[in-house]
Amino acid sequence: MDVPYDLTSYIRVLKMATTPTTNEFFQVSKIAGAGILLVGLVGFLIGAIMLLLPGGV
Repeated sequence: MDVPYDLTSYIRVLKMATTPTTNEFFQVSKIAGAGILLVGLVGFLIGAIMLLLPGGV
């Protein structure tokens, strides 16, 4: 593991990185929010099915 080489590659990546524009940020936020809602909905449906099945806890 060559530490100086690793540090220079990390610095090069950080120099190329830019902050997202407002539109990019909102688009990523909408996609992430939709994913969270989808996972929550699937979990809720699984929980509801487990309760409705005979012997559900």
